[in-house]
Amino acid sequence: MSETGPVTVGVIGAGKISEQYLANMKSYPDLDVRFVADLLPERANAIADEFGVPGSGTVQQALDHDDVDIIVNLTIPAAHAEVASAALSAGKHVWNEKPITTDRQSAKALVEQAEAAGLLLGSAPDTFLGPGLQTMRRLIERGDIGRPLTASVTFLTPGPHVWHPNPDFLYQAGGGPLLDMGPYYLTGLTQVFGSITGVVGVGAQATPTRTIGQGPRAGEVIPVEIPTYVTAIYEFETGGVAHGTFSFESPLIRMGVFEITGTEATLAAPDPNHFIGDIRVIKTGAQEWDTIPTDGPGGRGIGVVDMARAIRSNGQHSATGRLGVHVLDALLATVDSIERRSFAAVESRTDWVPPLPEGWDPTERTL
Repeated sequence: MSETGPVTVGVIGAGKISEQYLANMKSYPDLDVRFVADLLPERANAIADEFGVPGSGTVQQALDHDDVDIIVNLTIPAAHAEVASAALSAGKHVWNEKPITTDRQSAKALVEQAEAAGLLLGSAPDTFLGPGLQTMRRLIERGDIGRPLTASVTFLTPGPHVWHPNPDFLYQAGGGPLLDMGPYYLTGLTQVFGSITGVVGVGAQATPTRTIGQGPRAGEVIPVEIPTYVTAIYEFETGGVAHGTFSFESPLIRMGVFEITGTEATLAAPDPNHFIGDIRVIKTGAQEWDTIPTDGPGGRGIGVVDMARAIRSNGQHSATGRLGVHVLDALLATVDSIERRSFAAVESRTDWVPPLPEGWDPTERTL
């Protein structure tokens, strides 16, 4: 790895989410995307051509590529552990899409493998590094709502089978509204309340199958293997309590509800799946919300920029593997609670993540 200039990146997984990552990472001057790989090399070739990436091919070619420092792992959740472990074994730093893996053992093993090799391991979501949730943190930490007490988060849609051309994995283990969307909300909540210590949840499944609505497979029926409706109550080490509802069953679309109530006010944060948006605050006794707009650069892949800068400075990035493990642990504890119909403790803990410096800009050239 060179000591100056942008950090080089290889992407594994040329599915739909790769389009957002590549469009953004190509615009971040501290990153240099050199290679795209996929199980279907022809798909990798097409995506590489579309985004002007010079190299493409097989997964093994990406792992063997001498001029790739970070592997951005955009495979389906069931493949996260295997691909990430192979990349670490090849001496690459790794950024995983969420969830970090689909089980606790493999997630913990990745953290241990990365630390033993002296490599960085990160995990989406990186939305909490965007101007929206970073501004939320600063407002809360300066006392604008008093002491944070409770939270309510909501994600309701009919389900991704309506629009996704290949939604199978979203209805299998590692998917569903909880494992697919829950990481955004629970990661955001840890930035306010710290580590999650326990959960009680209930879940349901409307139908055992869904029918793909768009794309070349439209009309194909796929199996549903997970709860498509989950509601849960989480407790945190700071004493906070949060209620969350996650659904792939709702004709009413309601996404991005993320409200924090403190001793003096309630704050409605931007959608934790987005990087910017309005923040609204209403104080006790007030009749109207105060609105604080947030704007600025940021999109999927800013966590990779943060990691690249940490690599060069021998520092620590924000969206760490340990944070990803903790969020996964809490999500799987929710599944445990649903299955056992009882309270489930969350055994892991995560370090408090410092806020980014004000003015932190992924579009700035720093390396």
